Amino acid sequence: MNKSLLNQLRILAILEGISYLLFAVTMPIKYIYEIKEPNYYVGMAHGVLFVGYCLWVVLVAMNRKWSFGKTIICLAASLFPFCTFIVDSKILKPESIR
Repeated sequence: MNKSLLNQLRILAILEGISYLLFAVTMPIKYIYEIKEPNYYVGMAHGVLFVGYCLWVVLVAMNRKWSFGKTIICLAASLFPFCTFIVDSKILKPESIR
């Protein structure tokens, strides 16, 4: 169970990061071409993935008894583009090897 939560978090981190980057495509489509649908769907997916990622960070942090600092770093990563990819490679992947 412990390993599966961590693997699920790694998948969520990658998907959340991808959905965040998709805004770079859908925002110009929305504001330049006035086509709102792609941004709506990407925004909805990103919102769900963001909440799921944050919940899974807390679950994994409690399960693995992470420090407060590590937990905050993982949570803060969801606020900046590319950071969930960095957290996956620097924190989550090494954790999954243990």
